[in-house]
Amino acid sequence: MEKILSAFDGLKYSVSTQDYSVDLAHKLNAHIVAVFLDDREYHGYKIYDLITEDGVSEKLKKELDNQDRAHRKASAEKLDEVFKKGKLQFTIHHDKNNALKDLLHESIYADLLVINGTETFKPRNEKAPTSFIRHLLEDVQCPVIVVPSKFKAIEQVVVLYDGQTVSVFALKMFNYIFGKNDGSNVEILSISTGGQTMHTPDSRFIKEYLKRQLPKTKYTVLKGYPDEQIVNHLKEKPAGTLVVLGAYRRGKVSRWFRESMADVLMSELKLPLFIAHNK
Repeated sequence: MEKILSAFDGLKYSVSTQDYSVDLAHKLNAHIVAVFLDDREYHGYKIYDLITEDGVSEKLKKELDNQDRAHRKASAEKLDEVFKKGKLQFTIHHDKNNALKDLLHESIYADLLVINGTETFKPRNEKAPTSFIRHLLEDVQCPVIVVPSKFKAIEQVVVLYDGQTVSVFALKMFNYIFGKNDGSNVEILSISTGGQTMHTPDSRFIKEYLKRQLPKTKYTVLKGYPDEQIVNHLKEKPAGTLVVLGAYRRGKVSRWFRESMADVLMSELKLPLFIAHNK
């Protein structure tokens, strides 16, 4: 049984994280650990909300702090009710220190992390990928599914593959977590650039490996610039498509999946992204 770690902001509750977590828990027969990152430095209000004619109001601050606590409590109670209704095995944590450090620490003891790509754990909103997500992906200790804001059950999988070890590692982690199937819903996508032939890199080896893992996998090779071809190809896919990426950090990645590529996918697509990198 896998352990799924689901990250929540109790002040900006993500229904899509909830729904993806429930769906994955059922499919994988997994135990969910929902972590509410109740960072003491993060409030639902801004500092200027406390300013009155007499300066900073401690009374107003106390009232707003109480509202935050009530909001966070209501979010946790809502999730508890959803998980119980779904008859899931689950645990709820409340981490009250630095949100990023707490989540990175929790990721050491998880098989998979589920998080909304718009999470900031700050009062302000940011476009995906947010600074929080970018820093999380640099040092996370387990594979991550970065989910969009609208849930759609995963029905198809596209693996971005260029023959480098990091893309094979991501494929292995996907197989490890999701288990073997016939591969009829899986596509291996490669890009031929420059003078390269229109063949899947290391074709003999990858097909030999997947013959035992996902025997009915489809192989697609497109010609052109990876950033452009990958995005255009994925934009044609339905909402229930999971994209598997081999890496995140620049300088420690495959030749395609540099930081900017992952950022482009998070900003341009509304598809869940499975991101795994070995260090």
